[in-house]
Amino acid sequence: MISYKRILLKVSGEVLMGDQPFGIDLDTVARIADEVIACVKLGAQVALVIGGGNIFRGLAGAAKGMDRVSADHMGIMATIMNALAMQGVLKSKGIDARVLSAIAMPTVCETYSPAQGIHHLQSGRVVICAAGTGLPFFTTDTGAALRAAELQCDALFKGTSVDGVYAEDPKKHPNSKRFDRITFSEILAKDLRIMDPAAIALARDNGIPVIVFSIREPGAVLQVLKGAGRFTIVTKD
Repeated sequence: MISYKRILLKVSGEVLMGDQPFGIDLDTVARIADEVIACVKLGAQVALVIGGGNIFRGLAGAAKGMDRVSADHMGIMATIMNALAMQGVLKSKGIDARVLSAIAMPTVCETYSPAQGIHHLQSGRVVICAAGTGLPFFTTDTGAALRAAELQCDALFKGTSVDGVYAEDPKKHPNSKRFDRITFSEILAKDLRIMDPAAIALARDNGIPVIVFSIREPGAVLQVLKGAGRFTIVTKD
């Protein structure tokens, strides 16, 4: 049994680096693809949003003097590269996947629309939403929350490098308190940066639970889908 019929899985671009300092590690992409395939075979409809931090991070470019808008547009292009890599691996494994970009580039992929995305999901395809919101100044977390709402997803799976939400960064504070369950209001009040505030508000206002777990743990996506494993669920009050 699965806990959610339709999910949006948000994966940070940094995860796709694997053990490399930057770029795309295809072995890591293949592992995540296998987890997505396992969810699909269990009956789930899966949409993906992948960040671009493994290739380019807009804030870093802006900090070095580059215009923020140009830097963010470069970051948007990075998400499309990651999306195409994931699509290629999924297709090589026999799973139909479609990249839908918020920025029109018809020679490369389809242009995103909620109706098209829902059609593909209902047809059993994996939908990879690329280019964030298509606008600068918005993170891919915000893009993920927006797409989860538009595609009428039952939950937003936030795959990170840690196994849930902590009161403080567990890498810096090993004894930090970990939450099994927490509300959106508590996340905002405590300023816990699991996602940016705009993404949290979007998920809260649309009643979409956010499930935070470690994407680096093999098999974690399927376990969370079944309601098992180690994760934190963020819900409304």
